[in-house]
Amino acid sequence: MKINAVKFRKDGFYSQPFAFGGEEGADKFDINIRYRGSLQNYVIDTGKEVILVDTGLPAGFPEESPDETSLAYTGKNICGYVDALAALGYKPEQVTKILLTHRHSDHSGELRSFPDAKKFINADELQADELQGLTNVVPVTFTDGAYHNFPEAQKICDGVWMIKAKGHTNGNSLVIAEDEGLYYMFQGDITYVDEALYENKLSVVFDDLAAARVTMDRVREFVSKNPTVYLSTHSPQGYENLEAKRVMDLNNPVPTKLAEVDFPKKEDSGKYVCSICGYVYDPAEHDGVAFEDLPEDWRCPRCKQSKDKFNKA
Repeated sequence: MKINAVKFRKDGFYSQPFAFGGEEGADKFDINIRYRGSLQNYVIDTGKEVILVDTGLPAGFPEESPDETSLAYTGKNICGYVDALAALGYKPEQVTKILLTHRHSDHSGELRSFPDAKKFINADELQADELQGLTNVVPVTFTDGAYHNFPEAQKICDGVWMIKAKGHTNGNSLVIAEDEGLYYMFQGDITYVDEALYENKLSVVFDDLAAARVTMDRVREFVSKNPTVYLSTHSPQGYENLEAKRVMDLNNPVPTKLAEVDFPKKEDSGKYVCSICGYVYDPAEHDGVAFEDLPEDWRCPRCKQSKDKFNKA
């Protein structure tokens, strides 16, 4: 089995209030502490099949322009997702299966570029706007019983499991691949940065806070009992852990490297991007109403997050 990171954004950040503030409140944490951020998904090559875990941002998705008040920033473009996959030597027609952790566009954005692949999607996510019009969808209902301490799982192929992990979204899932005595955990935004797993903190992004806490507890129990390489989407720690085959040790955290951040000024397009689901607010599509003029209780129409989760595009 070969596992690689499909890297498509770099030099982002996730502030401590964003990464840690789900249960105690964002105001309990320091916005000036910014953990390193990036965007990557993963490819599992079993030798018989090429399996993707998530499929990046949609082609042409705008870059954000964060400032000192931004809670999160997904980073600068390296290239598009399909180009990043090609850099690893894979063409779309080689992909046999795609395992979707959840609906948000930084995970689902290029599903349509793989029309022939079977798309395994938690049945609870199927009605999401981002997932309409897809071909070869396989609804996952987790009928294969428990996997270790996770009560609901589905076997995808030998050594690869999809596991119900509700909380971040109501249909959130994670994937575990077993290889040479290690468990590779591809987690769908259960944490944005590894520091949150070490510190046992939930992010401020969730559909169901109580379920997110249950999932976090199960993840921490699993990694404490099994040699687990923890693979994040939003932090370079994900591919660093993969490249080093580093086993997560909750009692011995890897030293934190904070993000080195500057805030270059860019031409203001008037558009704003949700840093959670990727929804783009364009005043031209909303009767010319500027984002700044929206009421303070306005919510993202797709993921229902508040205005402070948006960055200028």
